[in-house]
Amino acid sequence: MKFTKMQGIGNDYVYINCFEETVENPSELAVKVSDRHFGIGSDGLILIKPSETCAAYMEMYNADGSQASMCGNGIRCVARYLYEHDMVDSNEFYIDTAAGRKRITINLEHGSNLHSTSSGSKNKYHVVRSITVEMGSPVTYPKNIPVDSDKRILVEEPIFVDGKEYKMTCVSMGNPHAVIFLDDIESLDLEKIGPKFEHHEMFPERTNTEFIKVLGRDEMDMRVWERGSGETLACGTGACAAMYAALLTDRTEAGVTIHLLGGDLFITYDKINNMISMTGPAEIVFEGEF
Repeated sequence: MKFTKMQGIGNDYVYINCFEETVENPSELAVKVSDRHFGIGSDGLILIKPSETCAAYMEMYNADGSQASMCGNGIRCVARYLYEHDMVDSNEFYIDTAAGRKRITINLEHGSNLHSTSSGSKNKYHVVRSITVEMGSPVTYPKNIPVDSDKRILVEEPIFVDGKEYKMTCVSMGNPHAVIFLDDIESLDLEKIGPKFEHHEMFPERTNTEFIKVLGRDEMDMRVWERGSGETLACGTGACAAMYAALLTDRTEAGVTIHLLGGDLFITYDKINNMISMTGPAEIVFEGEF
C-alpha cells in the first residue's frame, strides 16, 4: 500500500490515495501506522477518497482508531496533495468531509525559477505559499457540540478537573472543543490533565481542549490536547474554536495569529457570513509503501 506522510505545522498524518488504493479496515490501520516506534508515526490516518460533488472526500481517523469528522491541518494537506498531483484543475476547489464541504484556496507564488512539487506536477512555476480553508460556521449550542448542559451557550462556564476550577468556552467546528484561557500554559502538565478534560462527564463524545494565553488583540499562544491523539503540535479546528471563543469573551479582534507548538495559523471570522477561515502551510514529508 502506497502512502504519503504530510504535516501541517507539525500535525502529521499518513495519507492514502483511495482513488488508487483500497483500505479494508481504516480504524485498525490507523492504530498501526500511527505508532511512532513500530509504524510510520503520525497523529492518525487520512483517506483521500472520490466524491460525487467535490474534488475529493476526506475521511480521517485518530491515532487510537476512532473516527473524527474534521481536521483543519489535515484538510490543508489533502488540498496540497490534490493540487500537486494534478487532481484538480484550479487553485480554488472544494473538499467534502463528514463536517460538510469546505472551500479551498491554494495561495501561490509565481516565478520562472521556482519549483513547487515532488510529484512532477504541471504546476512547476507555481509555488504553494499557504492554503486557506473556509472552515464553516461555529456552533455554540451545547447539545449540538455536544456538551451535557441545558444552557443555550457555554461561555466562561466553570468546570472542575482534578480538583481545580477552570473556566471553559465551548465551540464545535465539526468536532467538540473546550477552550480554556490561562495566564500560563507553558508549565501545564497536559499528560496529566488532558485526559481528564477529554473524558470529563460533561462531554458525551469526549472533547478536544485548547489552553490559550492571549498575547494581544491579534495574537495568542496555544497548546492542545486532542481526543484520541493526546497533545499534538497543532490543531486547526482547535485554533478556529479558540479564536471564536476569544471573540465571544472580547479578548481579541476577528483576525488572530495563533502560535502553536508546530508553527503559526492565521484565523479570521467574517461576521456577515458567519464564516471562520484558516490560513497556514502544508508540507509533504515523504512517500513510501507500508
